[in-house]
Amino acid sequence: MASRFLWKAAAMVERHRTGFLIVSCAGLLGVNLAFHTVPQKTFTPLYQAWVKGQPVLSDKLDNLFHEVLSDLHVKSEDNYQAFVAFSFHPVSAGIPWLPAGCVVGIPVSFGGTADDEHGIVSHVVVAEGKAVDWKSTEGQALKEALILSLEAQKFAIAREVMYLQNNSPLIHAAVAPMCLAGTYVSAVAVKQLLGLYSGPVVLRCLYNLAAAAIGFVGYCLSYDTVSRALDYRTDRSTATISSDYAKGGVEFYNKILDQNKTLRTLMGKQGEKMYAPNGNLFPRYWFRLKHPPYTSRRDVIVSILSTSQV
Repeated sequence: MASRFLWKAAAMVERHRTGFLIVSCAGLLGVNLAFHTVPQKTFTPLYQAWVKGQPVLSDKLDNLFHEVLSDLHVKSEDNYQAFVAFSFHPVSAGIPWLPAGCVVGIPVSFGGTADDEHGIVSHVVVAEGKAVDWKSTEGQALKEALILSLEAQKFAIAREVMYLQNNSPLIHAAVAPMCLAGTYVSAVAVKQLLGLYSGPVVLRCLYNLAAAAIGFVGYCLSYDTVSRALDYRTDRSTATISSDYAKGGVEFYNKILDQNKTLRTLMGKQGEKMYAPNGNLFPRYWFRLKHPPYTSRRDVIVSILSTSQV
């Protein structure tokens, strides 16, 4: 009974394969854009930081955000909203030209400075199930790594805004449906060329499995390549705003490396698996590298800064 149902389903898909392909690609695109169509309802609640039970954005951070928008000459500032995020680095979601606009999460730690550390030490950071002691050697090192200059903070925020302005979320979302369509069309063409439609069913099944595996690997490589290219492009675009932004970018990535080195110590064996001794992240899977190494991104900005000063 089950085998008959599967045969009927396979026959129906074969008869309407173009329609199924279009629906599948559209579905993948929709799923990938889910966070970006209404980011206030889907993305913000995941990263929202609460201060005394309220999601409060201080006047200092709000003014900093609008100052960055002004530096970037953003035409429709109303399409960008800021909120306080609990992460160490800014986060963002949305597509500027959609009605819901975009959201940018600014870390709580951006409210702290070298003279006023309350924005950092007033929050609990947990490593290996234990709260970090800010008075310990590692705690002092992490606190120092979280304190950014105004230029570094502006670069970090501007980078997220630039990422959104370049429609990077849409480009990211388009990779999966394009790979699916390419894999399917190529598989059908090769199957017809080799005459497998008139061959044994087992041979066709093995071919389909091989094609699916190759398509998945192709998707992983394509996604990672696009992701790294977008990261580099966003860094370059942000660093070329001014020399202050470029200097802030160098400091920002140096601070991230310092944070990761400290976390590597605080997290013990788990930290050694996640962070390299120089502060870069180890890839989760050996054949994937979703983002460029922080040292490489810093060096790109150093190169831009050196060129601008010649």
